Parts: sequence; structure tokens; C-alpha cells
Amino acid sequence: MLNKRSSQQHAYIQQCVYRVSAPVTAFKIHDPDPNAVDGGHVLGLRFEIMSRGQFLRPYYVMLNRPFSGSKHLRVHRHTVPPAVPLAGLAARHLPAPKAADEGGDESARGHQDLDRFVRTLRREIVRYHNRLGVSADLRRRLGLHDASRANIKANSVVEVGIADIEAKQIKIAWADERSGRLIMDDDGNVQKLVVFSAQGRDWETTKELFGKHDRMEDIAQRLEEHGAIG
Repeated sequence: MLNKRSSQQHAYIQQCVYRVSAPVTAFKIHDPDPNAVDGGHVLGLRFEIMSRGQFLRPYYVMLNRPFSGSKHLRVHRHTVPPAVPLAGLAARHLPAPKAADEGGDESARGHQDLDRFVRTLRREIVRYHNRLGVSADLRRRLGLHDASRANIKANSVVEVGIADIEAKQIKIAWADERSGRLIMDDDGNVQKLVVFSAQGRDWETTKELFGKHDRMEDIAQRLEEHGAIG
């Protein structure tokens, strides 16, 4: 029994090492559809993502070659979240050949950079999950994961969550019905915080909670201190 567990643990460690050292892997698959382009040949890309010390479910991008007489690639299928600008990255790094170029000299066609496409796409996926992690960390910091919270005061934050599909805005709600939006950049750094009350913009609370060069940790600490006030 002990030998079996040891072998399983060894295999798991090997798998983790491989997933860390090879965050993107390529593989070939065949589309069984008899009408598939390019004889059904498909290039698959597997993206490994880790969040808070745990591997998430991998994302996949499938590429094929639908252009007659050309080796240019096109995104065929994918499992990338809609918040990641996959179409824009593909248009930039995997442009389709111009109609006048099809069937002509390959060197004269629009250049595709698969390596840059892969690296940029993975960076955008990682950024997206980092922004999701910021919201989750803020919820834990303020104790919102605990359903049995006690001593909720008027200044206590009662809700924190993602407010947009790109996970660049965090919505905040207080017990006294004030609301706020915390706006982040692509990397999850704080850019702006706005607070609203029943009378409109709450400039006083905004000034109390947010400074020009604040980190998320600074705002979380001020939210904690603010919530402790009567």
C-alpha cells in the first residue's frame, strides 16, 4: 500500500514539474469530418495556468490551414474565456493572406508569428486570472467568504465581486447601501476608485479609501479600518 502511494505521489510530482516547465505544449490531432479543410489536419495548443498554487483546467486553441495553396494558420476552435482578446491577437499575429497573394510566392504573403501569438495569448490568460484573484483575495481579506459574519456595521463591506466580463472592475457594496467601483489595469493594479451614496458621488469616502499610487493591499487595509468605525 505504501509503495503504491509513493509511486502515485512520484507520478503526480513529475506531472506538476512538467506542467510548470512546459506551460504551452503543441500536439497534432485529426478532424474526422470528411469535409474538413486541409484533410482534417489540426494543430492543437494546450495552455497551462496556475492560480494560488493550484493548476486550473487547461485552455486549448485549435489551428488549421483553410487557405488554398497557403501554409497560413487560422484559429479553428478554442476554449479561451471571452474576456481574453483572442480574435484581436490572432488578427495581429496570425493575419490571413491577402486574396491577391493566395497561390503566389509564400515569401510575399503576410507574415505570421505563431511564437509571438502563443506567448502573448498566454500572458493575457494569466493576466485575466490574476485579476480574478484580486477580487477573491479582497473578499477573503474582508471576511466575506464567512457566511456567519457578525458585528456588521454601517461602514462594513457586505459585497465584493467582478463587475465586467474582462474582470477589470470590482463592485463594492456597504451595509448602508453605498456602492463603489474599483477599476484595475490589465495586470490587476489599481487605477481608480469611485464611491456612490444615495446623494450621488461620495467624494469624502473616496478620498479616505484611495490614494493616487495605492496598491490593492493598501485599499483592503483601509476598507478594513473603515468598516471598524461605528
